[in-house]
Amino acid sequence: MSKVVIGVIGCGNIANNAHIPAYMKNEDAEIKYFCDILPERAQAAVEKYGCGTAVTDYRDVLADESVEAVSVCTPNNMHAIIAMDALRAGKHVLCEKPAARTYDEALKMQEVQHETGKILNIGVVNRFNDQVNRIRSYIKEGRLGEVYHIYLSFRSHRSIPGLGGAFTTREIAGGGALIDWGVHFLDLVMYCMDDPRPVTVSGETFCRLGKDIEGYTYKDMWAGPPDPAGVYDVEDSVAALIRTDGPVLTLHGAWAQNIGENEMLVDFMGDKGGIRLQYGGDFTLYTAEHGALVSYVPEGKSRPMFENEINAFVRCVRTGEKLPSHIDTAVITSRIMQAIYDSAQIHREIVL
Repeated sequence: MSKVVIGVIGCGNIANNAHIPAYMKNEDAEIKYFCDILPERAQAAVEKYGCGTAVTDYRDVLADESVEAVSVCTPNNMHAIIAMDALRAGKHVLCEKPAARTYDEALKMQEVQHETGKILNIGVVNRFNDQVNRIRSYIKEGRLGEVYHIYLSFRSHRSIPGLGGAFTTREIAGGGALIDWGVHFLDLVMYCMDDPRPVTVSGETFCRLGKDIEGYTYKDMWAGPPDPAGVYDVEDSVAALIRTDGPVLTLHGAWAQNIGENEMLVDFMGDKGGIRLQYGGDFTLYTAEHGALVSYVPEGKSRPMFENEINAFVRCVRTGEKLPSHIDTAVITSRIMQAIYDSAQIHREIVL
């Protein structure tokens, strides 16, 4: 059987650190195009990986009938535009998270997917994380009993990415810490709980620490150095309460906080047991057995989650199977994030 021909649109960090290496390891995939608006980045990918053609216009990729699927690895403001154009051009799409800047944009993407029948998966990669899937199995088996409350924490000391650049410009990114980090944590929880229906959302966002770009003192600055002439109009921290028809979710997130600790974890609290997941790592299960309190860390091999995600995408292009990362599930997380932003704007609870 011939290989699935791929076009990679956007050759920045997520493409080079995740998508491209995973495609290169997949024996059923072949990258034909590397596309980036910066020609030197596209050409650098061709030279680094020893394959493909460098182009600067994604429409050149979509015009090639031999291309079956594309990875969209661009800034958030182009996700919906490129994904919908690709679907209409007959291509299957894996679009990086978040699906889009807003819930409305995500809904439009879903509508076009339904119209075309082509695959549209979103890069909510934790649905392909082996440890997350183990937690999901524990919950489905009833090991935690009724999971009634889940706490999500994604907090860093001072590490706003590329202050003044694309990450901190609402018109490009759609938001800050919530849409960048929180999307992964929320989607992970929704997946483990079989996507419960959100009912009410109350949230607040804070744009505080990075407002003085020149005066901002930081510990980390991934995604580039500060741009004093740039824009910072997104949140550096967020707090929210989400009621669903299953558990209640509470979250506290911060790119930057005046607490010298980093905390990346999810607590699943049930009436029989609980689980603390260290994001991207192992988890501990706490319970009571035979009149004693016990805890243990399940040990098992975990495959690289981005490779799992890319392998599943390539496979579904051939089989047509619907993956857990399909746009139909991803829009639920988009809806929750939109409600948090809307609640923060009006300072009231949103009823969904």
